[in-house]
Amino acid sequence: MKIGIIQQHNTADRDANQKRLAEKISKVAREGAELVVLQELHNGLYFCQTEDVSVFDQAEPIPGPSTAFYGQLAKELGVVIVTSLFERRTTGLYHNTAVVLEKDGTIAGKYRKMHIPDDPGYYEKFYFTPGDLGFKPIDTSVGRLGVLVCWDQWYPEAARLMALAGAELLIYPTAIGYDPNDTPDEQQRQRMAWQTVQRGHAVANGLPVVTVNRVGEEDGVPFWGTSFVAGPQGELLFEASETEETETVIDVDMKRSEQVRRWWPFLRDRRIEAYDEITKRFIDKR
Repeated sequence: MKIGIIQQHNTADRDANQKRLAEKISKVAREGAELVVLQELHNGLYFCQTEDVSVFDQAEPIPGPSTAFYGQLAKELGVVIVTSLFERRTTGLYHNTAVVLEKDGTIAGKYRKMHIPDDPGYYEKFYFTPGDLGFKPIDTSVGRLGVLVCWDQWYPEAARLMALAGAELLIYPTAIGYDPNDTPDEQQRQRMAWQTVQRGHAVANGLPVVTVNRVGEEDGVPFWGTSFVAGPQGELLFEASETEETETVIDVDMKRSEQVRRWWPFLRDRRIEAYDEITKRFIDKR
C-alpha cells in the first residue's frame, strides 16, 4: 500500500492550515498515495496547553464542516484520508476523534481517543471526554485500519486489542513535543522512547505502524516531528525531520505481516487463561 503522510507546522489561521493540507493531500495523491494520514487536531493550533472555555467554540459535529471538506477531497482524489477532529457531541460533551473518509467521500468510521493525558502543556482532560467506541478497527477499501490517537500510543493494550480485532495497520495521529525546560538529553530520551514503544507495538503484533506528528513551535512548545512508518518487525521504513514540514509517500508491503506472523506466532502462544489480572488497576501483593 502506498501511504501518504503529512507532517505540518500549524498557525492560528485555521482556514490557511486546511488550505495547505488540501494542497499537500493533492500532492501525495498525485504521487500515488492510496491512504493519507494527517496529524492530531490538524486544523489548528494544539490548544490544550491552557484551559480556556472559549476554545470549545472550535469543536464541531461529526458529520460536519471538516468531514464535508476532507470527504470532498477524498472523493475528488480517490484516496482514503485519516483525519483528527475536535468533536462536539452535544453541549458540554466533546471528544478527540479520528474520522476515516472513504474514497467516495463517505465516513468509513471513527475512533474516539481512549487515553486522555493531563500534564503541563497537555491539559486534555479539560477538553476531552474519554472515548466510548472501544478499540475497533475501521474497514476501508484499502484495508482494516487500527486507528488510535497520540497518548494511546504508549499503551500496548490498545495496540493488541486492535490487532486481535483484525487490524492490518496501526495508525497514530499525534501531537507531541518537548518540554522546553528539560535538558537536551532528556528531550531526546523522551523522543526515542516514544518511537521505541510504537516500534514495539509493530513487533508484538506483527503489523506496520504509521505515526504522524506535527512540527514547529506553538506557544513555546517545540513539537518534535519525526513522523515515521515502521514495518511488522519494527524496522523503520521512513522517518521525517524533527524540524521540517514533510509530505511524502511510503510504499508498505502489507503482505509481509502474514509471513512475519508465521515466523513469530505471538498470537498463538498467548496464555489468555492467565491474563485475568491485566484488567486490574494495580496488583497489590502485600
